[in-house]
Amino acid sequence: MVVEAHRLEGALWGVDFALPPGLIQGDPQHRNALHTTDGSAVLCDWDTVAHGQPEWDLVTVEVHCRRFGYGQAHYQAFASTYGWDVTKYAGYSVLRDIRELRMITTNARKVRHAPESLSEIRRRFDGLRRRDTQLPWNIL
Repeated sequence: MVVEAHRLEGALWGVDFALPPGLIQGDPQHRNALHTTDGSAVLCDWDTVAHGQPEWDLVTVEVHCRRFGYGQAHYQAFASTYGWDVTKYAGYSVLRDIRELRMITTNARKVRHAPESLSEIRRRFDGLRRRDTQLPWNIL
């Protein structure tokens, strides 16, 4: 994975961000949303808030939809409502691969306290090595 991290670091230098920088949540995902009775959602868990490129948050939403079983239709509804589809963006695959590697390594650091997660982390690493972008992930 060190080689992959170096590859992605180099590739990131070539990414031209399409959207203007702004406030980003840092970990927008289904478990970080509070749903109201009228059906709207509000993001919570603002521990990683920053000023940065919205593409990072948008790719995180796409990864969660694809990897955790929410499906393409769910993601397309999000992208349509947002008005921009990160998967159509030239830098998508680089940001996707960085985000997925980060999601795996973040959980790998927690194995000592959650040894039951080791098999899932190994499965995810194996999928990354095989470049299996459709492998479903289990929530840890």
